[in-house]
Amino acid sequence: MVLMAIAWLTLMLIIALAADYIRPYDFKALDLRGRLQPPVFMGGSWRHILGSDELGRDVLSRLIESIRVSLLIALASTLIAAVVGVLLGFAAAHFRGIVEQLVQVLIDLQASMPFLIIALAVLAFFGNSLMLFVLLMGLHGWERIARISRGLAISANEQGYASAVRDLGAGPWRIYGRHILPNIAATLIVSMTLNFPEVILLESGLSFLGLGVQPPLTSLGNMVGYGREYMQTAAWILLAPAVVIIVTTLSVSILGDWLRDRLDPTLR
Repeated sequence: MVLMAIAWLTLMLIIALAADYIRPYDFKALDLRGRLQPPVFMGGSWRHILGSDELGRDVLSRLIESIRVSLLIALASTLIAAVVGVLLGFAAAHFRGIVEQLVQVLIDLQASMPFLIIALAVLAFFGNSLMLFVLLMGLHGWERIARISRGLAISANEQGYASAVRDLGAGPWRIYGRHILPNIAATLIVSMTLNFPEVILLESGLSFLGLGVQPPLTSLGNMVGYGREYMQTAAWILLAPAVVIIVTTLSVSILGDWLRDRLDPTLR
């Protein structure tokens, strides 16, 4: 299962990086005379291997572009959440006192509010752009990473190596960046792998509702959203992106569980 998950994620990464070279057509090209053509496995022609949508656009080409956009959003958002969470967690562990209490309040506030409601409100009020959408998705899951990094940093500060480096005159940036962070990186990586599929599902849900990626760009959730109107007559429009969403999130979850078992010393 782990090898299959790694193989699938590697395939998704290759598709995302080489999307411009492996797309058979422009994902925005219209062909109204060839609309709603079935895929090959349903009796269609090889001209559109996965069929065409309601505007005659090639489903395979749009799927390849959607994989790139969705993975870009998920990866960038996960990195933003990791940076914000680690910085706030380290700040709480270093300064303690009122700074720690303030960070704890922010963590509890974020954890107590459904993120989907926050996202809907922000996108409805400020409008939508890809940059704003990525930044908004980056606010999902940071509180979990902040809580983990705070606890691990406090524990590391009480160990000998951090005290020794501090006694030698190292500053906070060197202590946390060069010594504490590498020692807790394994746990943070596992937490990031748990956040990654959540962002993919959240992006898919918002795009399904029409508040995510906007045309002419496309994403996996965007394709599912447009294909829901043709479920009875052209189910292949949403079938391919739905399968990619399910298999990708499952693969990341399997890989995250495996990394947890391999990197967590308490489970050995």
